[in-house]
Amino acid sequence: MRPDGLPTLRPRAVRQALRHAMRTSSAALAALALVAGGAQAGTVQVDVSDAAGKPVADAVVFLDSAEARKQVKPLTGVEMAQEKRQFVPGLLVVPVGTEVLFPNRDSVRHHVYSFSPAKKFELKLYSGTPSNPVLFDKAGVVALGCNIHDQMVGWVLVVDTPYYARTPAATGKAQLDNVPPGTYTLRTWHTRLPVGAPALEQALTVPATGSATASVRMTGLQP
Repeated sequence: MRPDGLPTLRPRAVRQALRHAMRTSSAALAALALVAGGAQAGTVQVDVSDAAGKPVADAVVFLDSAEARKQVKPLTGVEMAQEKRQFVPGLLVVPVGTEVLFPNRDSVRHHVYSFSPAKKFELKLYSGTPSNPVLFDKAGVVALGCNIHDQMVGWVLVVDTPYYARTPAATGKAQLDNVPPGTYTLRTWHTRLPVGAPALEQALTVPATGSATASVRMTGLQP
């Protein structure tokens, strides 16, 4: 015991105490780095144009990766209505696992169906809102029709990622915010692609700081 009342540390004990302090500090720094790294996110801007170089409106761009698929969360309170003998909205983009209601707000009855591989279902002749929503549990393109009104066509694009956006009519430029850094497959899809055609694909890397940009030229779009 030292005169000041504090314990006397032998050299070996001092070394052990120092090593413990260093391990503790290293672990703390590593934890802080992990938290800081997880908080990093960038912005992705995608410019979509047609074969003539003109902006394309209502193209859907989405980022796919193994990590992105782990972050998918279903939406709630989603619906695609029938109004004035049309699907409203005509295109709905939802993450995998989302349930969608199909309320009929017309004065006539509708018979909504899909034969698409991503989701086959049928809501037989009805009015009002069916009590059970439709679960979209597989990624892909779902084309909708009405067995009574042939002019009615709608689309549900089911994506296995939380990072997706649509291009506005004025610019054809979509922006995805809060995208973690990493390597992704950028997919671009439009209702005017030939039936059954897959989304266009290209690799995209989102840096740890700053933003990423990409240009997509969609050829073969139907009128």
